[in-house]
Amino acid sequence: MTIVEYNSKWTEYFQQIENILKSNLSKYAKIEHIGSTAITGMWAKPIIDIVIVINSPEDFIETKNELEKIGYSHHGDQGIIGREVFKRNINFQNEILDNISHHLYVCTIDNEEYKRHTLFRNYLNKHEKARNEYNNIKKEIIHKIGNEDRKEYVSIKATQYNWFFEKVLKEANEEEKLILGKYQSKTI
Repeated sequence: MTIVEYNSKWTEYFQQIENILKSNLSKYAKIEHIGSTAITGMWAKPIIDIVIVINSPEDFIETKNELEKIGYSHHGDQGIIGREVFKRNINFQNEILDNISHHLYVCTIDNEEYKRHTLFRNYLNKHEKARNEYNNIKKEIIHKIGNEDRKEYVSIKATQYNWFFEKVLKEANEEEKLILGKYQSKTI
C-alpha cells in the first residue's frame, strides 16, 4: 500500500523511537519527525521519517558509531548530499525499532534538505487549505495509478506536482521572513 489516511498514532510512534535515540546518542542538536506522517491530517506512506540533526560534520562519526551500537548501519547519502541514511541491521533485535516502520537520516543543522522538509511540514501544519490541496494531489495520483506502486507514486509526485512543493516552500519562506522581521523590529 502506498498511502493511507492519517493516523494519530504516528506521533506516538515517532516519540517511542525518539526516546530510544535520545538515550543512546550524545552529539545531536535535535531529533525531528519530518515527512507526511508529521503533518496532522495528512494522508501518507505509513513510514515515520526521522532526522537526527547534528551541529557539525565533526559530530557525524560519533553519531554513526552510536547508531551502529543500537543496530543501524550507514548507507551513504543515497543521492542527497549531506543527508546520511541509516537502516536497521537484521542482526540486532529491538521490539520498538524493528516493529515501527521508519526511515532514519542524519544531517547537520544547516543542511538545505533538512530546512526544506521542516519548512514544508510546518507550513502544512499551520495551513489547512494547503494541507487539503496536498491530500487531494495524493488521492489524485492514487486514483490514476492505484495504491500499490510506491515507486511510480513518488515519481509522479516529483515530476507532475513539483509546482505544488515550490509554491508551498515559497509561501513558507515569505511567511518566515515576515515573522523574523516582526521579531527583529520588536527587539531593536
